Amino acid sequence: MAAEQGKPADWQDAAWWRACLLGGAIGDALGAPIEFDDWPAIRSRFGRCGLTELVPHDGRLGAITDDTQLTLFTAEAVLGYLRRGSSYGVASLDYALAYSYQRWLATQGEQPVSPSARSVELRGMLWECSELHRRRGPGATCLAALRSGQVGTLENPINASKGCGGVMRAAPGVALRGGSMLHGKVIAAVTHGHPTGQLAAGALVVLLRQIALGATLEEALDVALDELAAEPDAAETSSALRQARALARSSVPAGPDAVERLGAGWVAEEALAIAVYAALRSGGNLRRGVLLAVNHSGDSDSTGSIAGNLLGALHGEAALPPDWVEALEVADVIDTVSADLARSGSDLREDSDRAYFIEHSRRYPYQ
Repeated sequence: MAAEQGKPADWQDAAWWRACLLGGAIGDALGAPIEFDDWPAIRSRFGRCGLTELVPHDGRLGAITDDTQLTLFTAEAVLGYLRRGSSYGVASLDYALAYSYQRWLATQGEQPVSPSARSVELRGMLWECSELHRRRGPGATCLAALRSGQVGTLENPINASKGCGGVMRAAPGVALRGGSMLHGKVIAAVTHGHPTGQLAAGALVVLLRQIALGATLEEALDVALDELAAEPDAAETSSALRQARALARSSVPAGPDAVERLGAGWVAEEALAIAVYAALRSGGNLRRGVLLAVNHSGDSDSTGSIAGNLLGALHGEAALPPDWVEALEVADVIDTVSADLARSGSDLREDSDRAYFIEHSRRYPYQ
């Protein structure tokens, strides 16, 4: 589906990015306190309907986890890569991602391992944000991959993992000239080597790109499935998305039992499928959709985060519950990143806008 004639795509709009990223952070914060609980435990703790509101986690309301942290560091890498490419004509997305993820690793109290001969610089807006130094259940695959000092690529996979740690951070890939299946795959490949882990991330970028062009989620799914059909090793991802769509169209009541037919969300295709199902069954209500995405016996913060990205992108800032946004950790950082992602399609050369170029370089380091 193409954008309307003369109408900029929504990824050029800071409000679209805020809705997408704040929606993801809301889903993350909702799911964080129940990530390791099964549905009976959630129901016992919160009542028959399960979790219905933000509750404190790690000592505060609205606390985000590694899902939002890594999404923001992905945005940092994308913005640094685009600036360098615009200014110097050459840049490496693999390298930019690996460098930013090493900086995230340092926020978790770990020793960063530079992807080059130079040391990792611990500076920039995200590094200076104290809330992003909280260690809140970082994924074992991401930690192991980054500790190794290797940079996973599509050509040289770093492991055989298809965990959801690649797809849950992929949304900023839409800023890469509108985003593509390839961009999502590259984002995941830095730490996740299994094709399904990469293709699920690619499919999320395609879904968000199509939504930004004005598509419904159903229309976006058609495009994503068509693009997956051209990819080798896409059977698991395609099957998971088709199951999510069929379940959403069925008469099965929406709820944890239905969600768990799609899996638990610990692996990439299941996390994406649960998020898509929740968005399809939300009835256009973001609150209902993200609550459906987190109330199950699985990886609640990741499924909530992906569902929040989709629902925010679909329905905009007005759909975000104001009380949840007000309570959300790092909302101010997300606002700045959103504005910069929206502007990322413009000229980022130093001789075009020197003051912005200097500030951009300070915010988003690229070694």
